[in-house]
Amino acid sequence: MSSGRAKLTILFPDQDRITYQPMPDETVHDLGLDTLCQKVASDPKEQAMILQVLRSLTPDPGVARFRADVFDDLFRHPEIREKLLSLLDHVKFLNDFGAVRRTSEESIGVWDLIHRLDELRDYITTVEAIEGCLKDASLQSEGLRRLREDIHAIWEDSGFDGLKRDIASLQATTDSVKSVTIGLNLNERFEPVQAGLVSVNSKPFSKSSLLQHFAESLVRRDQVQPTEAWNGSMNWQPADSGRSFLGEKVSEITGTAVFMRNPLLAMTMSHVPDGDGARDLPRTMDSALTHLLSGLVKKLREVLNRYAAISIREVSDLIPELLYYVRWAEYWEKRKQEGWPFCKPEAVSGEGPESPARETMQARSFYNLRLTLVESPATTVRNDLSFGERQRVYLLTGANRGGKTTVTQAIGQLFLLAQGGLYVPADRFVYVPADAVRTHFPADEDRTLDLGRLGEECSRFRDLFRQCTEKSLLLLNESFSTTSFEEGYYIATDAVRAILRRGMRCIYNTHMHKLALDLTDPGRGPDTEGACSLIVRSEGHQRSFRIETAPPEGSSYARDIAEKYGVTYEELLKSNS
Repeated sequence: MSSGRAKLTILFPDQDRITYQPMPDETVHDLGLDTLCQKVASDPKEQAMILQVLRSLTPDPGVARFRADVFDDLFRHPEIREKLLSLLDHVKFLNDFGAVRRTSEESIGVWDLIHRLDELRDYITTVEAIEGCLKDASLQSEGLRRLREDIHAIWEDSGFDGLKRDIASLQATTDSVKSVTIGLNLNERFEPVQAGLVSVNSKPFSKSSLLQHFAESLVRRDQVQPTEAWNGSMNWQPADSGRSFLGEKVSEITGTAVFMRNPLLAMTMSHVPDGDGARDLPRTMDSALTHLLSGLVKKLREVLNRYAAISIREVSDLIPELLYYVRWAEYWEKRKQEGWPFCKPEAVSGEGPESPARETMQARSFYNLRLTLVESPATTVRNDLSFGERQRVYLLTGANRGGKTTVTQAIGQLFLLAQGGLYVPADRFVYVPADAVRTHFPADEDRTLDLGRLGEECSRFRDLFRQCTEKSLLLLNESFSTTSFEEGYYIATDAVRAILRRGMRCIYNTHMHKLALDLTDPGRGPDTEGACSLIVRSEGHQRSFRIETAPPEGSSYARDIAEKYGVTYEELLKSNS
C-alpha cells in the first residue's frame, strides 16, 4: 500500500539531499540541554529522542523553516496535540513489540500471527486518528499539509476498508479464545521439562480451586493420580490471589511470580536453570497451540498474507517525530502561562535582502532557557546581541558570577532550539543556521590526568577548531585559564586570531581583560578585524547581568570592589592610623 510514496516525515525533509552532523554529548551538556530535556519529557526514551533531534544539525535554512512552521502549527492547535497523545499506547506497542523488531526465524506460529493482527489493528487506529486530527485543521506548514495528504491517501487506499473488515472479523474470532488447558511434565526437582496443550476453551476458568487441588494433591499422596490421564476436573484459582504451592507465596519461594494471567508470559519470565529444556517452553506451546488451532491459523495466514506489503513502520516511525513537537509545545505552553516571552525563529540564508546589513544573527531580548527553572520572568535580565562582519568574535569579560557563562550558553541554546524548529527564548531571533555548534568548557578532573589541565584544554581546542568551518558557532568558556596569565594570554591570542581567519562566529568569555583590550585595538592590524569587546556591565558594586559592546572595564570594576571592601591604598592606611 505504501509503495511509491515518499517516507512520512515532519522533521527530515529532502532526505535524499540533506545530511545532518551530530553534535557531541559535551555540547549538549555544556549548554544545559540535557537538564532541560528532563523537564520537557519524563520518559528517558523520549528525552533521548528529543536530544538526538536537537544535536543533529544541518546549515540548510529551508529545513529550519520547515520545522519551525510545523511546530508553530502544532502549538496553535492544542486539540491536535491532545489527540496525538492518545495514540501513544498504540504506538508504544508497535515500536516495542512490532514486526520491525521480529526476526524472520520468529515469524511462525499462532502467537506471531495474532501479534501481527494486533499490529495491523493498531495501525488502523493510528491512521484513523492522525487523519481525524489533521482533516479539518487550518494548517499553514508545508510539513503538516503534506502529511495530511499522505495520510489521506492511505485512508482512501482501496485496500484500507477491506483491511478494516478483515481485521475486525479475525479479531472477533481470536477474541473467542479465552483460556487454554496446559499439561506439564516435571523432573525430580519439580521443574517443568515438557509441556503440552490439552484444550483451547471459549470460556475463561472461573475462580475456583484447581491450583489448590493440585497443592493438596502434593500434600496428600492419595490424591496424586496413578496415571497421566486427566480426570476432567476444572477447578481454578488465579495466581494473583496470592495463593500458591504449599500455601506460600510463589515470590517467597522463587523470587518471582511463576504464574500470571498469561501462562506463556509467565513461563517466559520464570527463572529456571539452564539445560533442563524449560526455556523452550514458549515456542513448544506455540507449536502445540498452532496445531490445535489449525483452522484459525490457516485463516489468519491467508488474510494477513494479503496485507504483507503494508509498511507499519512508516507510521510508527512518524509518531516520535510528532511526539518531539508535542512535548516541546506542552513545555512552551507552560512557560507562556508563567509569563515567559518567546518567539518563532527566522532562518535566513545570509545572502540577499533577507539578511539585513550582512548580519548572521540578530537576537533581541534573549535569555538563557535554564533560568526558567530558577528565576521568574519579572526578575530575569534579557539582552540583545548580533553577529556580523564587524562582530564575528566576541571577547566577553566581566565580574566572576556576573552572567558570562549564562550568556554564552544562551547563544548556543538559541541556535540548537531554532534549528530544531522550536520557539526560542527571545523577542526576535533572525539567524543564519550553523553547520555545527562546538563548546570548549572546563573539563572534568578525570579527563586531565594524562595531559594535565592545560594540555587537555589545548588538545581539545585543536580538535574542535579542526572540525569547525566558517559556518560554525564556537563557544569558549574561560579557555586556557588553568595556567599563568602570561601563558594563557599567549595561547588565547593565537587561538582568537585563527578563529578570525577561519571566519566562524564565536563567543569567548574570559577573565583576561587584556586579551579583549589588545585584540580589539583598531591599530593592531588586519589579523584581528571582526573581534569585538563585549562586557557584562557593572552598576556600582552590583552585577547587572546586562551585556553591551564596550572596552573591558576590569580595572574600574576592581577599583569598585576594592573600595567596597576597604582594600584601597588609602583605606588600608586609614585602618592603621
